[in-house]
Amino acid sequence: MELLKSRLRRHSSGTITSEDRKTRAHLDIPLIIITYALALFGVYCIAIATFNPDKGTDLSFLNYVMNSNSASWQAVFCLASPLIIAFICNIPYELLRSQSWLVYAGIIFLLLLAVASDAISGVSAWIPIGRGRTIQPAEFIKIGIILMLARSFANTEKPFATLRNAAQNLMLFGLPVGITLLQGEVGSVLVMCAIFYIMLYFADAEPWLLISIAILAIVGVAALFGYMMVSGSTSFRLQRILSFLNPQAYRQSGGYQILNSQLSIGSGGEKGIGTFVVGSLSQLNYVPEDWTDFIFSAIGEAFGFRGCMILIIGYIALLMRLFYLAYYTIDRYGRLIIFGVMAMFFAHIIENIGMTIGLLPITGIPLPLSVTADQISLPIWQESHLC
Repeated sequence: MELLKSRLRRHSSGTITSEDRKTRAHLDIPLIIITYALALFGVYCIAIATFNPDKGTDLSFLNYVMNSNSASWQAVFCLASPLIIAFICNIPYELLRSQSWLVYAGIIFLLLLAVASDAISGVSAWIPIGRGRTIQPAEFIKIGIILMLARSFANTEKPFATLRNAAQNLMLFGLPVGITLLQGEVGSVLVMCAIFYIMLYFADAEPWLLISIAILAIVGVAALFGYMMVSGSTSFRLQRILSFLNPQAYRQSGGYQILNSQLSIGSGGEKGIGTFVVGSLSQLNYVPEDWTDFIFSAIGEAFGFRGCMILIIGYIALLMRLFYLAYYTIDRYGRLIIFGVMAMFFAHIIENIGMTIGLLPITGIPLPLSVTADQISLPIWQESHLC
């Protein structure tokens, strides 16, 4: 806090230093480069995972992408994202702060619509928008939670300092979590919990509060798991946990995807078997959903250990750049937004890679390779205006 106060004093006195220049509102080029590098790599990997040799085996990269419905759509989003970024960057910062509740309320409405939609694999989380395409409001409500919690936390020196403030924060967080649980989307709820907890930490929450929340979370999960075991529940979520603990015992059911994913990643060895290989495990669809939730298994097979490590280093660079921007953002609201986005990325990366290599239960959380425009734009917000 003293560092931030000294910066504010230098701004008010008119003294400009190199450190002050870092706090000015700007479009952060290193962040854009890292993000688009990951996004374009994501398009490449989706094309690999959906490779169909019947359409040709000696094509250009562009043709491989165009022959893949999923990869071509991701490419379209990447091409369109600069327009979205330009639009968002021209929204006055204070308008965003004051009207963020409209974004939050609108997405809550979409969440309720999704609850009433047809279930896919036991989850009612998607809204059809035509031409066989859907949107998942749970992905957008993460942004809504970040905006609203940042505003709430920024208005007080300490979050949960008063009973009223605590009730407000719990409602902002609990309402979308409750609706998302009704949809059956537990994976997204875990990401929301990570966002809430990490933002609390960087909002200078009292240590006793952070410890209490962690203990309650552990006890709650253990109690729920125990109840499901004792009651003889047949829930697919319980099966996912049991298959995670002992995948060999569930080889033909819950453990099938975990074991095949591990085999696919391991088959890549150190350098990988290469891309667009006829007869590869990804080409034969050996791992279900390897172009979406289990894309990391296709990456491991194609690029091997080296490729996986390069990708992880790219994600570390993304997270560290966000942390750097948050450090040099004077405004508390903007700083908390950046930490919230950083928490969202962190949770997605850890959950997805962890489940594909068997270190975490399967949750259906995608790896953030092809990053949507809203996720690209949020981290570059600075002190007074967007860009």
